Amino acid sequence: MGFDGINTPPEVMSKAKHELKTLLGEKKLVQESDIAKLPYLQAMTKESLRIHPPGPLLVPHKSEAEVEISGNTIPKGTQIFINMWANERDSTLWSNPDAFQPKRFLDTIEYKGQDYLLVPFGSGRRICPGMPLANRMLHVTMATLIDNFAWELEPGKKLEPLYCAELLGMALSVKEAKRQPL
Repeated sequence: MGFDGINTPPEVMSKAKHELKTLLGEKKLVQESDIAKLPYLQAMTKESLRIHPPGPLLVPHKSEAEVEISGNTIPKGTQIFINMWANERDSTLWSNPDAFQPKRFLDTIEYKGQDYLLVPFGSGRRICPGMPLANRMLHVTMATLIDNFAWELEPGKKLEPLYCAELLGMALSVKEAKRQPL
């Protein structure tokens, strides 16, 4: 199972372990300074944030002027909520949006508020003030978990899909659930 709450393909974990082994060698502790040299780990973090944004709804905004968007008129002063959860699963923006594919982030997509395709911490004046700390801690924590724990099945055990349901609130959380019929 991946850090995103869905099953991570084995090749994704293998690539991450190989990248860490290549950089760290026998050194066991990942440092903040190592993160810039770990592009695949950074891509895994971005993909995890895409699938499960920390806040499914961004901080509310108000329209400064009347504007028309996709044929709809938004009056001046309207309170606007941006649904990041839906944006990150939009098949017109993402190919195969429900799959955990870090390779989609090996290019230049960033989540620091400038690339509006991925803004799990918001953008502009209302960007999360804790984003710099989260940026450092997410990468170091993920690298430590991947490098220091055996993520293999016990002998004789079979990999079974784990289906999760998300609980929406101020923050997004995940619980195990039965698969819903399509």
